[in-house]
Amino acid sequence: MGSSGWKLEDHPKLPKGKNIAVAVLDGWGENKPDQYNCIYLAQTPTMDSLKQGAPEKWRLIRAHGTAVGLPTDDDMGNSEVGHNALGTGRIFAQGYASFLDFTLLFCGTLHLIGLLSDGGVHSRLDQLQLLLKGASEHGAKRIRVHILTDGREVADGSSVGFVETLENDLANLREKGVDARIASGGGRMYVTMNLYENDWDVVKRGWDAQVLGEAPHKFTNAVEAVKKLRENANDQYLPPFVVVDENNKAVGPIVDGDAVVTFNFRADRMVMLAKALEYQDFDKFDRVRYPKIRYAEHPVNIWCTTVSEFLPAVRLSNLVMSLSLEWNSLWLFPFPELEEYVEIPSDIGITFNVQPKMKALEFAKKARDAILRRKFDHVRVNIPNGDMVGHTGDIQATIVGCKAADEALKMILDAIERVGRIFVVTADHGNAEDMVKRKKSGEPLYDKNGELQILTSHTCHPVPIAVGGRGLAAGVKFRSDVLDGGLANVAATVMNLHGFVAPSDYEPTLIEVVDK
Repeated sequence: MGSSGWKLEDHPKLPKGKNIAVAVLDGWGENKPDQYNCIYLAQTPTMDSLKQGAPEKWRLIRAHGTAVGLPTDDDMGNSEVGHNALGTGRIFAQGYASFLDFTLLFCGTLHLIGLLSDGGVHSRLDQLQLLLKGASEHGAKRIRVHILTDGREVADGSSVGFVETLENDLANLREKGVDARIASGGGRMYVTMNLYENDWDVVKRGWDAQVLGEAPHKFTNAVEAVKKLRENANDQYLPPFVVVDENNKAVGPIVDGDAVVTFNFRADRMVMLAKALEYQDFDKFDRVRYPKIRYAEHPVNIWCTTVSEFLPAVRLSNLVMSLSLEWNSLWLFPFPELEEYVEIPSDIGITFNVQPKMKALEFAKKARDAILRRKFDHVRVNIPNGDMVGHTGDIQATIVGCKAADEALKMILDAIERVGRIFVVTADHGNAEDMVKRKKSGEPLYDKNGELQILTSHTCHPVPIAVGGRGLAAGVKFRSDVLDGGLANVAATVMNLHGFVAPSDYEPTLIEVVDK
């Protein structure tokens, strides 16, 4: 059924016609104050005022684990599952899908490309291990793995252990008669895993190593490669390398007749590579050659009846804004009717701790101007500083980034106040509120050399949500009976504020209207 056929019931107490702006602070969790909580250390008067101003209009919600469909509550949240929950209003399982008997469909080499990590955000090591086992049991005789090192959702330097584990698994396969080897590698932020077409050079470096078998660094084994290259770079930014044989020839370029599987179960950072592999008409860089292959990626869930479908169905116009590197799902907008998208190009060629303010204020000015024009009924914005700078592990830069995010939010909320709108402020997961690894006791963790272990990953902390604005009806407050509320409850909340009752299969709304 098309979106034009969907109906929403009128809310019995909240009027329609109230324009709403939703601001998502990326990587902004709530944690106890200490010297490693960059949100606490930063000057954030806007967020502070929301927390301290009206307790019935500010609360915490869950953004990790089972609240966003991940297997356990030890699994940290991330942008994709967070925005999935925000946009669908429901909790869908985000498990680790198995691949069908893909290896039976080809006669050449099976190439596996993805993030070598147990972080559980983009991939898991045990998933790759099961994929290797299944492929070999179902007839694959020649397998090449193209690894991308993490250091973002897991500790920097952990790449060495992951590669050693993988090499041991591949050696066991070779003993069983399967020609299985690591063929190439590089760091996730420098090779292959770019997103939203922000920097095609990242993908080209991966293409050259994975497809052409060419890279500036050549080694006879991957463990040696990672150890050597880490002398001048961290895991996230390892330069590309290829593994070569005794004749200095690459052991695993992708050629005609091969099969390629990208095994990341979070798909966003594999889309650009997929385009290079699949599109015959491709002009983003010179591929040199275009192998005829069979390609499969981790299955992508097809969401339906999302916020972005219902709002146009009830004739509400929408504006969606974000910086390009954190475009994410931003509440899933596959249906462009009555929607307009504004994507601000992110800084490229630098790490975000070099420019921690990113383009937050430029972005906020555009959002402010759009709000003041009163053209849109519903505005969604994503402010990425807390997450993107937090991933660098640079505490001082992250403090600067959080301050910039708060300033950007103030500009947006001031515009909302001027036009009498309603605002909803929340976050998609935690990050900047805890920048250090900890013992079970909560104390900071140090390595054997006495060095503080910096945390560059997301967290399992709750995130804030606040509602307000001159357009908010009297008596609106957060319910006290949704104690375990999470990101999936936000969708029904927003629909209520627009004057509609949410679909019955959505998670319950967070708000109620108390008669004065």
